[in-house]
Amino acid sequence: MIYYGKQDVNETDIEAVEAVLRSDFLTQGPAIERFEHRVADYCGAKYAVAVTNATSALHIACLAAGMEKDDILWTSPITFVASANCARYCGSDVDFVDIDEKTYNMSADRLEEKLRKAKAAGRLPKMVIPVHLAGQSCDMQRIHALAEEYGFVVTEDASHAVGADYLNTKVGSCTFSDMTVFSFHPVKIITTGEGGMVLTNREDLYEKLLLYRSHGITRNMADMTHEPDGPWYYQQIELGFNYRMTDLQAALGCSQMDRLDAFVARRRELAARYDALLRGLPVRTPYVMENTVPSWHIYIVQVDFSEIGKTKVQVFQEMKERGIVLNLHYIPVHRQPYYEKLGFCKGDFPDSEQYYDAAFTLPLYYSLTEEQQDRVVESLRDVISAS
Repeated sequence: MIYYGKQDVNETDIEAVEAVLRSDFLTQGPAIERFEHRVADYCGAKYAVAVTNATSALHIACLAAGMEKDDILWTSPITFVASANCARYCGSDVDFVDIDEKTYNMSADRLEEKLRKAKAAGRLPKMVIPVHLAGQSCDMQRIHALAEEYGFVVTEDASHAVGADYLNTKVGSCTFSDMTVFSFHPVKIITTGEGGMVLTNREDLYEKLLLYRSHGITRNMADMTHEPDGPWYYQQIELGFNYRMTDLQAALGCSQMDRLDAFVARRRELAARYDALLRGLPVRTPYVMENTVPSWHIYIVQVDFSEIGKTKVQVFQEMKERGIVLNLHYIPVHRQPYYEKLGFCKGDFPDSEQYYDAAFTLPLYYSLTEEQQDRVVESLRDVISAS
């Protein structure tokens, strides 16, 4: 069976984890800081905070930015639910900005239009989370300019975009944002089993991220309400969470970082090969925006199912019968029952809904062979041509 994504763990990765198992620290040890430095240095950011997963990373990013009741966060409808849920965890409201029909990322034009209306209504967002779908950066230069004009915090959801490039900088450099979030789930570009990270260049945010990651507890005397009772002393000064990554995960992440460039290069090769192989089929292949070089976590295509005379369910089923598992990234968040209960409904973000009707994800991962990729394309050709 050819799945849409999978991890690549080699013997060196296993040895790195084994070394931690034989060490004094399984958690709260030196491997975590090493991993944080590796990622921050690679991206060109000053600070990095490793956590349990990208959902917890988004949560503490919201907390560090001061999101609370009556604040509002905007994100894209085409994302995993965590990009919106992180605000709800803080008691904040959520709204969405429809996508650009070419890139499937948040539309900067629609963002600007919505900001003008929100300013007039006195309801500007406190945070905007652009999502780099499939590993392609949003138009961050323009979003950054809007943030400067309207005064909101920008947190990039780069869960798909480890290793991606934008305007000759690495995604994660926070050149055009306050914070960037990465995911290290097994199907992502590098993995720690489960894991996430927040990067930032702002020391004030970094200190808050550290605090919220670990119960709101500090051992820093400067943050305490009085002199410590002794060398054992700590204080809880905020309501934080146990979002710490283990040394086992961090060791795997460090080892995977050694191959990040190779992982991304291979994904780019496979994406370019899909572009060529799919020419002539009734399939819309991904559009790449100028000044972006995606890392290609996933490869999304669109099909007009009415044109081919089959439903999406039929295509998924027939591909699975041929040993190929497709996926779909994503169901528009505003169409989830939880968000519909908050007042969102069908038709609110039409380009996202149109995307959902037409899109699906083809297999793409580092160890996918050209023979397997040929099989995917030939199977798709058979399925969408036989009606």
